[in-house]
Amino acid sequence: MTHVTPESIPLGALGESMGMRLLECSPQRVVITMPVEGNTQPYGLLHGGASAVLIETAGSIGAALHAGADQMVVGLDINATHHRAATSGLVTATAEPLSLGRTLTSYQVAIVDDQGRSVCTGRLTCLIRPRTS
Repeated sequence: MTHVTPESIPLGALGESMGMRLLECSPQRVVITMPVEGNTQPYGLLHGGASAVLIETAGSIGAALHAGADQMVVGLDINATHHRAATSGLVTATAEPLSLGRTLTSYQVAIVDDQGRSVCTGRLTCLIRPRTS
């Protein structure tokens, strides 16, 4: 595997507009932060959909690094369980693999607040396919 740095991994337009910042990236562990501000629902709480985007981003980066540059990954299944509300500061997602196969990967993603309290737990399963031109 070619050495990658967080700066060399694109987060995509959605991740960038949500203020995500990639701190660590390998097939074994991906860490991303995201501000709560700007990613809330009408009551001022972190939007559950924002948590889902964070889960998919973190798990997809890990899956892509596992798959390699000649492959692409697409999400097949995502779930999220919300444990507590976040209203300010940053949340941090840590994705770690549950399974790293030739055609499928599954990552568990834990999202915590600034105090290390569990905000959301998710799982993402990705399909690995040959990259098309």
